[in-house]
Amino acid sequence: MRIPSTQTQFISADGGRIAFEDTGGNGPAILAIPGMGDLRSEYRFIRPALQQAGYRVITMDARGFGETSARWSDFSARAVGRDAVAVLKQLGAGPATILGNSFAAGSAVWAAQDAPEHVRGVVLLGPIVRDLHASLVQKLSLKIGFAGPWRVGFWTMYWDSLFPSRKPADHAEVKAAITRNLREPGRMDALRAMLALSKADTAAILDKTVVPALIVMGTKDPDFKNAVEETRMLAGKLHAETMIVDGAGHYPHTEMADLVAPRIIAFIEGLMGSDQPAHWPGPF
Repeated sequence: MRIPSTQTQFISADGGRIAFEDTGGNGPAILAIPGMGDLRSEYRFIRPALQQAGYRVITMDARGFGETSARWSDFSARAVGRDAVAVLKQLGAGPATILGNSFAAGSAVWAAQDAPEHVRGVVLLGPIVRDLHASLVQKLSLKIGFAGPWRVGFWTMYWDSLFPSRKPADHAEVKAAITRNLREPGRMDALRAMLALSKADTAAILDKTVVPALIVMGTKDPDFKNAVEETRMLAGKLHAETMIVDGAGHYPHTEMADLVAPRIIAFIEGLMGSDQPAHWPGPF
């Protein structure tokens, strides 16, 4: 079941505009942030289940991508976390559970660190929150891939590889939308700027983070040498709950939404307490 897209809204921040959608309602808030180079539509499969369970679901485009402004002076995970908090403040929607995929998992952690009164918990999906070792071949491939007019195609080919088990029925449509977006002026510059950033600042706060956390990782996530070991290491630092999704890649919530959505709902229900109206509505 799909819930039709809501109208795009905007807030101003640091000289740019952040685009987001809001399902509205009086339920507890969930704010979802996509990873770098992607669009807020990556949450299209779990959003209906979250809304049906009684939650208000807000999805935003990260700095540089989607309908958010392309050009910024700061593309850090911390800056994107500030944007998430700014959206919650404008809507009066907190405290919220923040979902972050890949690079944006760090943004969820930073939001909790900088504005704990606005963050109830975090769900980290395929989280890249520390600097990962890259081989010489990988570094060279990345350099060549971004060196010429083929760079958008190079990125979308890589994006394809992040879905090793199940490509959604609308995969080609979403890929085309990402391609169109990245061809807009300034978008690829934003992607390159994000890719070049060290995540050492985010890694340094993991041991200090006390917000309840759920880590969701696919066993076939190609961004990690061993996704299960990465999950265990991060869970130890964050004292987090975990979900290992067998066969999923970097987007477990997109590839296997039927498995991931109920786990996220159960986690949030645990944060809310038994007196809240949210409930898992069954298959969708």
